[in-house]
Amino acid sequence: MLDLHVNNETSKLKVVVLGTAKKCGPVPLPEEAYDPKSLEHIMAGTYPLEKDMVREMEAFAEVFKKYGVKVFRPKVLEDCNQIFSRDIAFVIDDTLVKANILPDREEEFEAIKHVIDKIDEKKILYPPQEVHIEGGDVMPWNDYIFIGTYTGSDYPDYITARTNKEGVEYVRKMFPNKKVKSFELRKSITNPRENALHLDCCFQPVGKNKAIIHKNGFLVKEEYEWLVAYFGKENIFEINADEMYQMCCNVFSIAPDVVVSEKNFTRLNIWLREQGFTVEEIPYAEISKQGGLLRCSTMPLIRE
Repeated sequence: MLDLHVNNETSKLKVVVLGTAKKCGPVPLPEEAYDPKSLEHIMAGTYPLEKDMVREMEAFAEVFKKYGVKVFRPKVLEDCNQIFSRDIAFVIDDTLVKANILPDREEEFEAIKHVIDKIDEKKILYPPQEVHIEGGDVMPWNDYIFIGTYTGSDYPDYITARTNKEGVEYVRKMFPNKKVKSFELRKSITNPRENALHLDCCFQPVGKNKAIIHKNGFLVKEEYEWLVAYFGKENIFEINADEMYQMCCNVFSIAPDVVVSEKNFTRLNIWLREQGFTVEEIPYAEISKQGGLLRCSTMPLIRE
């Protein structure tokens, strides 16, 4: 059995689910795109090839091996994009929450049944239908749970709006011992530089007290300023719109002092090393064309 434990984003990782790019299917039609960045690459004829994405994910798996992390992979489904395991479920403390995701992605959860079967069923939550929530929007941070959301009346019109106010309230109710802090995110169906698909597209803690952030990802200035004050301006790395588009916020921590990052994130990787982090650089630029990166591809199950 697996004794789940995830209390924050950066403690030493023991067990993780890493998605897979195998048999991910043909290039989607424009109307099948889930986000503006995928749409952009579908239209431009630059949508990533399966072989390149498989290669990138294997490079990620090698880093986990290097650090002795136990890695589960989903059962490979035919013609199904299973890269972003963060979307299908996430762990807070000792409990796994199944995400209420887009209905046509339900089979992705079935593909990790071999992992789910190792978890005490009393430690799995299945939110009701009206609760929309995805793992990219949910960040346990010690006493806090940070959640990205969009509560505009036009929520149903945005396929890029993934966590609703019912999702925030559900987490608040299920984890009463935590302080739940929500952040309104900027959404766009057409402009990937104006769209924060999830909270981890415009913000991420690293180490014990540092963070990467993109101001324009937040709709409410005061909420962005709360984060800056919480971490301290001197501990924050601000990224620009182009760096958000490249997914610079979406790195992944294997330990408080080890960060896996994309090899082209030159400015960020220099800053991380200046702060004393070991930076494991891997190629992930092809996967980023789908609007997700390193954090999106992982579902941590156990951290120290």
